[in-house]
This record gives sequence, C-alpha cells and structure tokens, in this order.
Amino acid sequence: MAPARQAGTAHRTGNATDSRLLTEAVTRLRRALRASIRTDYPWETLPMAQVELLQVLAEHSPARIGDLAARQRLAASTVSGLIGQMINAGLVARGVDPADRRASVVTLTDAGKEQLAAWTRAHENRLDAALASLDEADRAAVRAALPALFRVAEFLEDGEE
Repeated sequence: MAPARQAGTAHRTGNATDSRLLTEAVTRLRRALRASIRTDYPWETLPMAQVELLQVLAEHSPARIGDLAARQRLAASTVSGLIGQMINAGLVARGVDPADRRASVVTLTDAGKEQLAAWTRAHENRLDAALASLDEADRAAVRAALPALFRVAEFLEDGEE
C-alpha cells in the first residue's frame, strides 16, 4: 500500500516531472517483476544482464561481441565475460563470422531460445495477473500508453539527445 500512496502523492503535489515519474515507474516495475519472478518461478535464475543479451541476440543474431557491447552500451570485456558464462550454460554458441573468418560471432542455441521464451512467458503471466487486478479504465490507460512508451524506447535506443 505504501508505494501506491507515494506515487499518488507525487502526482497530486506536482513536485515531480514526467521524466522523474516515468523513471520511478519503470524502476519499480523492473524491481517488482524481478522480485516476484524469483518467488513465483524459482527456476528463473538468469541475471538480467544475460536476459538482455539473449533478447538482443533473438533480434540480431549472429552478432559479434563488439556489436553486442555497443548495442547494450557495455564494455566489450563485460559482454565477453557474460557470453562466456552463457556459453558454459549452453544458452549461446560461438562460431566463425561468415563475413570475416578471422572474427567470431555469437548465436542463440535452442536452449537459449527456450530459456528466453520461458522467461518471457513467466513475465507475461505476472503482468497478466497485475493487469487483471486493475479496473477497465486503468487497463485502457495502460494500453493507450504503450505506443508512446515504445516511441520513448526507440528514441533512447537510437541514442538521441
């Protein structure tokens, strides 16, 4: 109850900007999903950094480590370490880049695809339950906000200032 009151207070007082409130909402959603997923689906143990790499690879595969690092805005050494862990877990495989045989690329394995699909389903189930707890007006407001939220994400992904 307390978190809802805090958000409601911020809206009523007008002390917070739209960007601050959106930051708070996204942060709280991510934290709540991360916490609830571990409670409701204890098999889910992937660190978020690995999940995000799986998501990128699902959209852009095969990919070089440097390209993954640039997309995620992480150091190549960080991505390389994560990829090493994911190779050991059987989630991704390293291969030769067909465009440059001196370079290597990373692809999702079937196990990686299955793990990402299970992670996505688990989160969808949690969000389905949360959305079902809202009245129709709130669900409609969430649906109406989705296109704008996707545009915000695209803006941020493009690195625009």
